[in-house]
Amino acid sequence: MPLKNSVYALPNAEGTLEDLQWIRRQIMAGGGDATIVEAEFVEGLTDPEVEELFRSARDEDFVELAAEARGLDELAQKAVEPQGSFEADVARLEKRLAELAEIDFFGALQRETAAGLVRGLRAKLRPPERAAGQAQRERLQGRTWVTRTGVHVDRIGSAWLIRRFIDADAAFKFVPAKGYVPSAGELRFDMYEAEFTHEGDRCTFETLCARFGVDEPGLSAIAEMVHDIDLKDRKYDRPETPGLASALIGICLAEPEDEGRLRRGFDLFDALLLAFARKSDWRGPR
Repeated sequence: MPLKNSVYALPNAEGTLEDLQWIRRQIMAGGGDATIVEAEFVEGLTDPEVEELFRSARDEDFVELAAEARGLDELAQKAVEPQGSFEADVARLEKRLAELAEIDFFGALQRETAAGLVRGLRAKLRPPERAAGQAQRERLQGRTWVTRTGVHVDRIGSAWLIRRFIDADAAFKFVPAKGYVPSAGELRFDMYEAEFTHEGDRCTFETLCARFGVDEPGLSAIAEMVHDIDLKDRKYDRPETPGLASALIGICLAEPEDEGRLRRGFDLFDALLLAFARKSDWRGPR
């Protein structure tokens, strides 16, 4: 990530240090000279500010990739491109996504949106085989469900959905956005390369509903609100959505820890379900 003209920052991590060491060896082998420098900010930028610069830079890349994926999806729906050309374009976007993921060191907000759209394109070529929802639920009981730290809209709602309708004994684990290797039996959600995350234009909440066949009265209204808050595309534009967004912001401000956010969020989503379940197409007070 560029800081100034000719000045770039790279996180001081084992993998990035190893890359620089290889580059230095190549330079030295070619008769040149190179020095690896570890820097510390004394005045001006703080470490959190630099991290935010990284996120912003990658967000721009992911937004651009998402736009290209949406455009390709529109062409596919119109059958403009031959199948071979479409598959080549999907492979190209997958390669670009992997390249961006490698340099997304601090969890850019738009990464899951872009990744979900690319996965949706791949699904058009090879639709995934999915077990029946009920059978899958019975197989996945008492699991540890892993997601990124700093839970917000989609992760709070998805955790509630898991505990409420999929795995009543689910335990939740919160890990960094990048570099986590799951243990045996763990299931990841709403994070990169997770078993359950964004698919196409669906947020993780919607993906879980579809994959597990969860279709309770009032649940579709909640899924629509979570979608619009998380993806910011106003696809459903329900009048209640801004209220839910404000409530979740308040919960996150009041509860810095993920466990506290889930505890309060579960109560909120329980109340919402009771309200919307009164009538499946309920769209506000009568």
